Amino acid sequence: MIENGISEVYFYFLLSGILVFLLTKLIKETEKYCYYHFNKIYCLHCCIIRKKLPKKEQEFLALKVPFYNKLSNTQKKVFEHRVAIFVVNYRFKSRGGLEISKDMKLLLAASAVTLTFGFRNTRFPMLDIILLYPKKYTSVITKKIHKGAYNPRLKTLVFSWEDFLLGNKIINDNINLGIHEFTHVIHLNSHKKKDLNSVIFKREFRALKKMIYNDTTLKKKLQTSGYIRKYGFKNQYEFIAVLLECFIETPKEFKALFPQIYKRIKKMLNFNFLGY
Repeated sequence: MIENGISEVYFYFLLSGILVFLLTKLIKETEKYCYYHFNKIYCLHCCIIRKKLPKKEQEFLALKVPFYNKLSNTQKKVFEHRVAIFVVNYRFKSRGGLEISKDMKLLLAASAVTLTFGFRNTRFPMLDIILLYPKKYTSVITKKIHKGAYNPRLKTLVFSWEDFLLGNKIINDNINLGIHEFTHVIHLNSHKKKDLNSVIFKREFRALKKMIYNDTTLKKKLQTSGYIRKYGFKNQYEFIAVLLECFIETPKEFKALFPQIYKRIKKMLNFNFLGY
């Protein structure tokens, strides 16, 4: 009798697992169908239980994060929830005697949440550790001086805290270290993952590269306008990272200069809010 009981438990456990797998698969395929046919991600900011930030931390975001201030009250609650989730999802480490405060974690989280606010899933599977140096540092891997870097093999994102703060302080120079490095994380995650946002990011970036390659006039304008800094032409990874810095910091200027590219990036990030 006991053996039969155990067998039944295993059977129902296996059956439950199969049903959950099939349901998850169905939901993902339905999401893709809706996006490809209706160009919309449904239930984008849906959450059964939202984490709340203390009043003091909400005030800190309002003081330090311009993007947060542009949001509606409902969107602010989503932003706060995602910031709270980010802070507990990753391990923060430091070098050079730098002490990591809660405010520092909030600012780092705000950069990631800003960039992915059009995503449903804001968890980066290929990121575990955020490593902070006080200033520019010499990489143990490249032996060169860096402001920031992303190592997907070690699942580690590295920042010079001084340069991260500078990128946040000047909000219209199209240089934002936080946005830049988190773009690398999203980009490389999109190569490995098959969630809807990764699929969209990869597809739209592929279309963007093809558009620029086939339009020599557009390519020349990108290279000579002075709007895109030269570092962006180093390779495809730096190119998209620099473009997203421009998109977040000076969207109106970007849209006026390069409307076709702007439209692709808007779709890439699903940024259908705040007049973007």
